[in-house]
Amino acid sequence: MKIETALIKAVVEAINALYSQAITPTQVQLQKTKKEFKGHLTLVVFPFLRMSRKSPEQTAKEIGTYLQENESLVVDFNVIKGFLNLTLSTSSWMAVLNTIDADQTYGYQSATDQSPLVMIEYSSPNTNKPLHLGHVRNNLLGNALARILAANGNRVVKTNIVNDRGIHICKSMLAWKKYGQGETPASSGKKGDHLVGDYYVSFDKHYKAELAELQAQGKTKEEAEAASLLMKEAREMLVKWEAGDAEVRQLWSMMNEWVYEGFDTTYKKMGVSFDKIYYESETYLEGKDKVMEGLRKGFFYRKEDGSVWADLTGNGLDSKLLLRGDGTSVYMTQDIGTAKMRFADFSIDKMIYVVGNEQNYHFQVLSILLDKLGFAWGKDLIHFSYGMVELPEGKMKSREGTVVDADELMDEMIKTAKDTSKELGKSDHYSEQEADDVARIVGLGALKYFILKVDARKNMTFNPKESIDFNGNTGPFIQYTHARICSILRKAAAAGVELPAQLPTDVALSEKEITLIQLLADFSEIVRQAGADCSPSIIANYVYDLVKEYNQFYHDSNILREENEDLKIARLVLSKNVSKVIRLGMQLLGIDVPERM
Repeated sequence: MKIETALIKAVVEAINALYSQAITPTQVQLQKTKKEFKGHLTLVVFPFLRMSRKSPEQTAKEIGTYLQENESLVVDFNVIKGFLNLTLSTSSWMAVLNTIDADQTYGYQSATDQSPLVMIEYSSPNTNKPLHLGHVRNNLLGNALARILAANGNRVVKTNIVNDRGIHICKSMLAWKKYGQGETPASSGKKGDHLVGDYYVSFDKHYKAELAELQAQGKTKEEAEAASLLMKEAREMLVKWEAGDAEVRQLWSMMNEWVYEGFDTTYKKMGVSFDKIYYESETYLEGKDKVMEGLRKGFFYRKEDGSVWADLTGNGLDSKLLLRGDGTSVYMTQDIGTAKMRFADFSIDKMIYVVGNEQNYHFQVLSILLDKLGFAWGKDLIHFSYGMVELPEGKMKSREGTVVDADELMDEMIKTAKDTSKELGKSDHYSEQEADDVARIVGLGALKYFILKVDARKNMTFNPKESIDFNGNTGPFIQYTHARICSILRKAAAAGVELPAQLPTDVALSEKEITLIQLLADFSEIVRQAGADCSPSIIANYVYDLVKEYNQFYHDSNILREENEDLKIARLVLSKNVSKVIRLGMQLLGIDVPERM
């Protein structure tokens, strides 16, 4: 039985014994005692004043006295106004440590066949450009969220929708056809997604040059855009694509294959994966069918130009375009089609879309439309909305080629980690291969942690130099603490120290040790809260707090040199479980922790 559960039960009994009042466990409010006061757990007394008909202080004192006399967990108490601060026995905390030590996946729940099926969509790249820093945040958030929800006992399906059609794709295709001279990834030595991205930038440069020339001839900006032959060609290519033109489709397939090979390499390095990948080129037709079904049923309406719309004014919104007059689809059409295919493939209980906050309105509309069209989970879909990520220099623009490429960013982080380790002398005893492995783990860990520690809803600035610091709230600081504990445990094993399966409960613990045990015990609730709130940052900041507390304990306490054998063993077991929870917590964020640094 958890300490909190036992205490709540005892409080329920106390209220009944003292005031002849029956209360439910949900009426008992326990919280961690604030650091400035003595105690481990605090009972909020105010809800019981109408039962005691006494002052908060008197009521708290009566309940505290009862608990101390009747519940072996409670050895002392103090009262601060309406708050009863309870000090618990060291034996109870040793029992908690034994429970944590016995569970190799403490804090995790396993899924069963009856567990809810949660589908998470993330990444959603376009095949006209490589993944960039914005995609990195999306992928890391989606991957972490999938791990956290699985650790909460859900069955999880990770999906990706690849935007592989549309005018933006045609721009890259047209630019390659006009200016590429047959260049391929093999002939250029470039990753396929980078090569195609270069032609997207190339199209924009030629388009801007054409507009400038037209405006120099006296046309307004709007007139120049309307007269652009390059944009006209791109639109014609899209119409041919939708009509199934063999030549256009062959070019499209070739360039997309280049991109997919590039994406796979990036995903692998980033440590993210998917159970099912959908493609807009396959889902948009399903979306069209579903829109036409909605039109027949009177959910939607058609305008004179042939376009199909949804009237959402009754929902406090405006009208939403679903099909253009020429019959081509929009993003909403594709999302409806993807939903239809997913619902056919999986019995989804909950659907989570990991997409930036600029799409908040889109998903508000999608939820309403899916509900109208009969998808059971449509009304309750979750848009995991996250803020933009920028560099200290400012925003990025894909068309202008000023984005931070994901591959280059990861390579730079790994190089910086290796250089920093050399400067600090941390890699002096490594072989070249070991140094490379640790640099990869530390560099990618720094990137992932820096992004995931920030509340996803907030815009953030990614600072590579800050992220790689071995001190402060960073991935390398946490990884180094884990490696330090592993080193302590190796030295103990080399000295012949064996750690028992169960610790005796009569070891005299210091308050620092109890604080650490209490923090470890919090991990299961932290995992639950992170799942309920869809918030990886809760995990990240908990792990940092645990590491900070452990480093203070390490600084102030002897471990291997402790003369009291029972206390030395207890501190080693405590250290082992801190390293375990660090590993489990970082694992939820998709971050590896090395055993040596």
